Amino acid sequence: MTPDHAATGTMRAFVCRRYGGPDVVALADVPKPVPRDNEVLVRIHATTVTSGDWRIRTLCVPAGLGLVARLAFGFTGPRQPILGTELAGTIECVGKDVTRFRVGDEVFGFPGGAMGCHAEYRAMPEDGRLARKPANLSFEEAASLPFGASTSMHFLRKAGIRPGDKVLVIGASGGVGTAMVQLAKHHGAEVTGVTSTHNLALVASLGADRMIDYTKDDFTARRETYDIVVDTVGRTPFARCRPVLEDKGRLLAVAAGMPEMLAALWSPLTGSRRVIAGPAAERVSDLAEMAALAEDGVLKPVIDRRYRFAQMAEAHAYVETGRKRGSVVVTVEPAG
Repeated sequence: MTPDHAATGTMRAFVCRRYGGPDVVALADVPKPVPRDNEVLVRIHATTVTSGDWRIRTLCVPAGLGLVARLAFGFTGPRQPILGTELAGTIECVGKDVTRFRVGDEVFGFPGGAMGCHAEYRAMPEDGRLARKPANLSFEEAASLPFGASTSMHFLRKAGIRPGDKVLVIGASGGVGTAMVQLAKHHGAEVTGVTSTHNLALVASLGADRMIDYTKDDFTARRETYDIVVDTVGRTPFARCRPVLEDKGRLLAVAAGMPEMLAALWSPLTGSRRVIAGPAAERVSDLAEMAALAEDGVLKPVIDRRYRFAQMAEAHAYVETGRKRGSVVVTVEPAG
């Protein structure tokens, strides 16, 4: 018999209480959040499974960060058992002090490292990373934006990107890569995307000026140099990138391990080229900016696959293959 969640004050959520494969993600009834005075309660219509969810579920993290990850996320399993960093939905109720939002508002949000989006509901502070959904996007499209776009915004700000910069994006068809290509173009850069044969057309459609098929060509063997090299997949160390970086060039190590973290410290002392690494700052203002860019058609969602809520484990399994293009979206249908 299906439980009466409204009567019991519960909701459906997928929980992950130990590290492991997709099978460790299980559907459960958990307490439904009650918003505080400064919070809103969002009825989630769509969420995503990102590479971040995969890394936390498996504790498969960049080299040298295993102990740090256990300290941050939990030793035997995720401290926050409900994964999911992105959401889009409708505000169901508001706390008494809330003034920015009303019941019925369509919103999208990015709890980021706080997670908790693989569920029917999530409470969010009204002054948190929450914004009105762009009218031209579906809930699924809006939910697919924040992870890649906010990460890209952070690293491009840190790099000080300027019009005319030559930018190379490694992993240009992934969740971060697709946003990075579009945002770098928006800043007036000349963008080259590195991807597989299958994804060349996608990367070109996002505005890349040139594409490199990594299955046939090694970008480090070319005679081209770049002002900014973006490594979204964590497989290109600074030593390999250095020859293709211009004087004062920057390597943006989005998925940095300990070697790149250390290189970020010593590279300014050993030459003009430098490494920018570390976790991306999660800024409230980024949500409003990406909403405006989406409304203007500058930032377009890229969705690879859509899954139903009951298929959460399947969505995790697909992301774990490392072959996703853009985002993998999960639709959260009402219980029934």
